[in-house]
This record gives sequence, C-alpha cells and structure tokens, in this order.
Amino acid sequence: MSIHNSYFSRNNTIVYSGLTNTGRNPIVELYYGDGNVKDPTGFSRYIFDIDLESLMEKYNQGIISTGCSTNIKHILRMTNTGSFSRDYLNTKTSDEKERATSFDLILWRIPYTDFNETLPQNWDEGVGYDFNDVNPVENDRNYSDRPSNWVQRETIYNWEQPGIYNNLNKGVFNFSALTILDVQHFEFGNEDIEFDMTNEIDSVLNGSFTNPVGWGISFLPQLENLTGNTKSYYTGFFSRHTQTFYEPRLETSYNDLIDDSRNNFALGKTNKLYLYTYEDGDFLNLDQNPLVTIIDQNGDPITGLVNLPTCKRTKGVYEVTIPPLLGIKPNCILTDVWSNIKVNNFTLPNTVNEFVVYPYQSSFQIGTTTLDPKVYGFDFFGIKQDEKILNTDIRKVGVIIKQAYTTNKRLPNVDSYYRVYVREGQTEVQVQDWTKLNKTPNEYYFIFDTRDKIPNEYFVDLKVISNGEINTYKRTIKFQIVNKK
Repeated sequence: MSIHNSYFSRNNTIVYSGLTNTGRNPIVELYYGDGNVKDPTGFSRYIFDIDLESLMEKYNQGIISTGCSTNIKHILRMTNTGSFSRDYLNTKTSDEKERATSFDLILWRIPYTDFNETLPQNWDEGVGYDFNDVNPVENDRNYSDRPSNWVQRETIYNWEQPGIYNNLNKGVFNFSALTILDVQHFEFGNEDIEFDMTNEIDSVLNGSFTNPVGWGISFLPQLENLTGNTKSYYTGFFSRHTQTFYEPRLETSYNDLIDDSRNNFALGKTNKLYLYTYEDGDFLNLDQNPLVTIIDQNGDPITGLVNLPTCKRTKGVYEVTIPPLLGIKPNCILTDVWSNIKVNNFTLPNTVNEFVVYPYQSSFQIGTTTLDPKVYGFDFFGIKQDEKILNTDIRKVGVIIKQAYTTNKRLPNVDSYYRVYVREGQTEVQVQDWTKLNKTPNEYYFIFDTRDKIPNEYFVDLKVISNGEINTYKRTIKFQIVNKK
C-alpha cells in the first residue's frame, strides 16, 4: 500500500456576518457561541481547495491504477493543535478561549451558482491573518477585510449566499441543499480530522464531477444555532500556512504491491506472476491488458489456464493470478505465455517465460526441533545514507536482505516491510505506515516519491517477520528532502 499526499492550494476561515479575512493564518479556528469579543461573533467556517494536479497525473499515467484494486482511499487529514497533550483537555487555549468538546464537524462541497456546474463560485484566499481588529494598530498588515470573507468571494463577486449556505434553511442557498461528504464526531475535542473523501475525489479523477472550487468544514447547524451561550467554544487545526510539519493534506492510499511468485511458485497455493514492460528503461503502459496461457512440460496448454485475464497493478506492470494447481508433478518447469500485447496499436510478439513448480510442503518446516531466531542485515541502493534529495525526485530504493554477519548470503523469500517517518523531539511522526516491500524475481524494493513530501529529515525502519518473531530495525536509512529554489 503506497501513499500519495495532495496539499491545499488555498484556504480561509470565514467569520459569521463579518468581513474579516484570515487566509494567511497558520491556525484554523472553528468556533460557535457568543463570546464577549468585538469580532467574531456567532460561528466560523473553514473553506479550502486541494491541488489535485499531481494526483491526476499519477492516475492518468496508471501509477495509481484501479485495474487490480478497488480499495483506493482518499482521506482528508488535518492535525488538531490540541492533540499533543491530554493536559489540554477541558482547558482554555493560549489566548484564553474555551476548548470545545462533544461536537460534530461536517465536510461539504462549495456549491455552484444556481446549481449550474458551468458557474463555479471561484474565490480568493486573501492576505489576512488576525481574526479581529481589537485594539487596532495603524497600518496593521495582519488584519484584512479583503476577499474572501463571509460576504465576498472576490472583490466584485459575492457568495450566492453569505457564509456560502444558510443554516436555518432561509435564503438563496440552504443547508438542506448542501452536498455533505462526511460527518466526524469529536468526543474530547483534541482529535485530528479524518474525513473520507473517497467517492468525491474518485468522481473528480474519472471526470464525473467537473469544476470543483473547494470544500468546507463547519459545525453542525444545531451547534451554530445554539442560543444562550455566554462563551465561545473553539477547536483548532493547523492550516496550510503552518510552519510545522503538520500541513493539512489529502492522503491517497492505493495498493501497488508487487508480490511475484516466479521464484517460489508452489503447488496447491494461489500464485501471482507479472509482466514488466519498459521503453528505453522507463515503465510503459500497453494499449490493453495482455492474456496469459500456462503451458505444461509437454508443450500443451493446461485446461482452465488458457487466456487468463490480467490487470494493471501499476504503470507498466501487469499481474495474473494463477489458481492452485492440482495434478501437476512437482519440480517441473511450466511456461507462461503472455499474448495480446499491443503498444500504440502495434501488436508485439508473445512473451514467453518459465517457472519451476515446487511441492506444496516446500514452504513448511516440520520436525522435532525449533528454528533459531534469525538476525538480518541490509544493503540499500537508490538513496544514500544522509543524502540530501531535491523534492523533485522519484527514487527506487532497492533492499538487499542478508543473513547478518555474512557478506553474500541473500535470503530470497522473506516477509519484509518498511515504514517512513520524521522526528519531532522524541516523537516519531508517521509519514507512511508499515508497507510490504515489492518483491520481483530479482529484488526487493520500494518507490519513494519526494514530490509530495514536506522538506524535512526522514527515517526508514525495516521489519522482518520470521519464526514467530517480529524484528524491527530502527533508522536503517536516514536522509533529507530539501527544496529546489
């Protein structure tokens, strides 16, 4: 399972019935209630847009492929400013605002004008920072009432409905007409945002939803409309202008795992074989998925294994699943013939490969003694230790897994995983959770795309599972991602 991050291209917190702009504020403050402050009063709403260009590029190139997998997820993630310590619970913020608890936030789509998809409500982020102009300072550059704000989306254009929608279902655009994508409950108030945008983003990628101009997050109308409050209740999240590592993002997870059985194809098990297609050293997509026929040792097609369908696992990699083979002699050589191979409407010759079929029991170790725990050593190529990498690179990181304290005893079939993280003091901030290494007939590897990573120092851990043990090898690789000026 790989991860692609898409970051916000603009964001703003609009404040009820006011012209305040906070587009450049590093903190998103959502609140409800009536506090004793000049401005804001009532409630606030957060709007944002996502740069989906790189995600769309990977989707169109087939790097993110739906061919072999339908479990692609798009999760909106925003880090709560109060999530770092439970001591913050049931207290005030640093500027003496009450922390909200027991509430729901909703994720919704910014609507079209008159429900017409050719009339999107385009909007500007703005240059404001402060929420209000209490004790104003002459020429205060941190306060702005320029668009976007509660009323205006651009200088000469207003929102169809002030605040984008009316929570009392009175006005031009009502809450009941909103497209609600997800609802999340916050019991303690310090939870991070994890909104599921899978269906929404899929519809953008496949073209069924056109001209998106952004989305919004707000409290449920029942909270926004509460009366009789003597205080305002706040929750905060890091915005796209944060100076921390916790920039909000859309996290796309997709299954591009290659688990090639060619070197350990066993009878009685489901096995997978792959075809790797290149052009001048770069992965190449075929015009259509090829077909696979399995030939026995006598040169005859095996019944039920003729013209098997394949799927595209990722760009230039095609997968076929072979059901458990029965009635085949072990230790024999079978042939897999890949046909229907076309590139730019040009038909290429069949590709013929071979594999050895091992007995079912070859993967088991049965006896009167237990196996000794194994210790592993690793070599890498693709990223150097302590290397500084530009955030424009895509690196293929090869992993050579060896028995420790040996120089060349490679282990060809190991259950191995990697994870990526950064460090903030003694805290490890996860970038990618444990993910299985790709396994081909000649290597283990993973792909690391720096283009969707925030510049920082990164660490890679490796994990190997064997003999009932899970052995984790900490900080096996350390490197930095740096900006290109």
